[in-house]
Amino acid sequence: MTGAYTESIISEYGLYTGCILPDPSRRICLNNNLQLDKLEAYLANQPAEFINSGSRLRRDVAYDRLKDAIQHANLEPGELLSETRLSRLLGISRTPVREALHQLAQEGLVQVIPGRAVTVASPSAQVVLDVVHMRILLEPESVRLVADSISERNLELLKKIVERMEEACAKGDRISWSKADTDFHKIITEACPNKLLGTTVAQMRNRTHYLANIDSHTNPSRLAECTLEHQEIVDKLSARDADGAEFATRQHIEKLRESLFTRLSYG
Repeated sequence: MTGAYTESIISEYGLYTGCILPDPSRRICLNNNLQLDKLEAYLANQPAEFINSGSRLRRDVAYDRLKDAIQHANLEPGELLSETRLSRLLGISRTPVREALHQLAQEGLVQVIPGRAVTVASPSAQVVLDVVHMRILLEPESVRLVADSISERNLELLKKIVERMEEACAKGDRISWSKADTDFHKIITEACPNKLLGTTVAQMRNRTHYLANIDSHTNPSRLAECTLEHQEIVDKLSARDADGAEFATRQHIEKLRESLFTRLSYG
């Protein structure tokens, strides 16, 4: 059923079915120097508390830092990720970097091309729309469950995150806004009493996270609109309004889908 649904969407909006790249005729981005410059600059500017590994495994450190960079360093889909260069940038051996990349591949953030390369994930339009469809089906229900059980502490954290979004929006700081967005949804998915549902929703968000970043870059007004949408979700959660929280979440994801239609449609 999902396949037929996606095919109808692609047909109606005239979407191409290649990878989500500025130039859909390319599968791997060749401008790797630009990618490395952005990645190196981002990793170098991480706060000390984020870099300090303490007693954690190097694989976990590599995973956290690479995931953060892929989500927030404005890397484009299809850009190459060199194990050797990443190892140098992170200051650890290649083995934990390789393990982290394979974990990120399982989560849909990177793509491993056997015998060729590892790249930032570049899913097809059909895959993206399938994932968004799953989010529309699952995420509103997860927020509905959270509305009945969310703690006051988590509500306060969500309110502070919306304040961070507002500040970032006023400054045009897309990276800070994106990080706040990640923190917002992480709190909600972890608060979901159905842990399997929460985990699944988080995995689906991973697969479309960068598209929201791209959209906010090409359409700055979406930052302000998305901030208001997050505020509406918090308001409904604060009121313990499960129906309202579910509806606000569904509307939020529908807006994402509409913006994707605009980006992917010919013309």
